[in-house]
Amino acid sequence: MAGASPDPAAEAAPPRRISPAEAGRLMRWATYASSGTALLLIALKLVAWGLTDSVALLSSLVDSLLDGMASLVMLLAVRQSLVPADREHRFGHGKAEPLAALAQAGLITGSALFLLVEAGRRLFDPEPISHGELGVAVMLVSLVATFALTRFQKYVVARTGSVAIRADALHYLSDLMMNAAVILALVLTSRYGLTYADPLLALAIAAYILRSAFGIGLDAYNMLMDRELPDEERQRIIELVRRHSEVLGVHDLKTRASGRTTFIQLHLEVDGGMKLYRAHAIAEAVEAELQTAFPHAEVTIHQDPYVLSEDTPVYS
Repeated sequence: MAGASPDPAAEAAPPRRISPAEAGRLMRWATYASSGTALLLIALKLVAWGLTDSVALLSSLVDSLLDGMASLVMLLAVRQSLVPADREHRFGHGKAEPLAALAQAGLITGSALFLLVEAGRRLFDPEPISHGELGVAVMLVSLVATFALTRFQKYVVARTGSVAIRADALHYLSDLMMNAAVILALVLTSRYGLTYADPLLALAIAAYILRSAFGIGLDAYNMLMDRELPDEERQRIIELVRRHSEVLGVHDLKTRASGRTTFIQLHLEVDGGMKLYRAHAIAEAVEAELQTAFPHAEVTIHQDPYVLSEDTPVYS
């Protein structure tokens, strides 16, 4: 499940500009791969849990069931987010992505609470595990399949910047850690008779899932509430704008994100005696610079005459 911990995909360089059609194709394929992987893992883990009766493996099965539901929600959300802007939705449909991420957070929280209850019950009434080798084999297959999926998702996020695919990639990355913990629980319990290892590791997994759910929910909430971009990115915007030799100042910078699209609005201060045609040309040059630095950005610039005595804060 998605965690608040850093993700290589999230820390990658800004995605290079690609056509909307190519971005849409990559995002759709990522949703198909996620859904297919979740269905495969559900089938394998269901059989393995039925044979082993491991609560740690049950936790992994529940996680995969929620992965399947979350992947379906993500598939529908990505399809909706790719619908072009229309008369009723002039800013596009990008908010479908954080809505899907918020739904994922709710599903993840529910699974974690279920695991806490089940692991707590098993902690006070430990039970032996049978067919531990089969369980380990299934979890190894899960590790390989999940790793392959996360590599593809990382590639898609790097190319498209999709927040929904990024959230999905985060929770599958944490699945890798969880699957490794389940394998450890199966080995310790079935081979060494440490029956308490199974519920204890399940409790640790549940706690990690709860932390992950909080991270997903917070990111989705911030996007839905039109939170400003991080201060570093806002400062970068200001520096890019002021780099133009004829720009005398900038104020009323406003930013937000909606799905893959970043919205940047600002007031550009130029010489008040300048011809309107020239002021417009400067604004277009600044807009082109910002769109190069921030792919998928929509930039709105208003030109103002520069007043030397005016001290308008950039963040007003």
